[in-house]
Amino acid sequence: MTITITAFERSPDGGKGLARDTRVRWALEEAGQAYTVLPVSFQAMKEPEHLARHPFGQIPTYEEGDLAIFESGAIIFHIAQRYPGLLPDDANARARAVTWMFSALSTVEPPILDLAIAKFQEGDKPWSKDRLPLVQDRIRERLGKLSDRLGDAEWLDGDFSAGDLVMVSVLLRLKPSGMLAEFPILAAYVTRAEARPAYQRAFADQLAFNTASKPAG
Repeated sequence: MTITITAFERSPDGGKGLARDTRVRWALEEAGQAYTVLPVSFQAMKEPEHLARHPFGQIPTYEEGDLAIFESGAIIFHIAQRYPGLLPDDANARARAVTWMFSALSTVEPPILDLAIAKFQEGDKPWSKDRLPLVQDRIRERLGKLSDRLGDAEWLDGDFSAGDLVMVSVLLRLKPSGMLAEFPILAAYVTRAEARPAYQRAFADQLAFNTASKPAG
């Protein structure tokens, strides 16, 4: 059965790998699964056809046969369960990898997303200058604890897993801010993940997809 995922017709990041379809592409590459990409414009995201895939009008979505799911975390969890390569065989190690997936999305990512909101959506508000340092402090608190836990280990819990894939995908969103560089252990962790062939393929595909989607002129 063909796997089809949706992605921005033109990603806001211009193909720098920050859109959430990149993490799904990466998971599929790690699992060795071919897939096709359906581009969705911002207008199409609001229309019934796409809302039937994703009730909140976002990307990515995942379709395979009669299965249709949304939310990048749920999609990666499905891929990791269905195909080998992203979750350990040992039940306890598997549970820990899933825990890191949830931790990345529920604990680490929210303040990082809040930073983007504070900068780009609320930057013109009179209280923005006071709020921004508070958001940055929350991020540093999370990153400090994550850095302490990772220590000198290569990955979060033994071999690379879906937990690392999701965590690195979240941390990558901090690169433009420069905050990741404040935590050398985490910066090195992200660099190791970016060097993985599966990530390189996913990033290259997402970049090429966005380059091809740009109108001429």
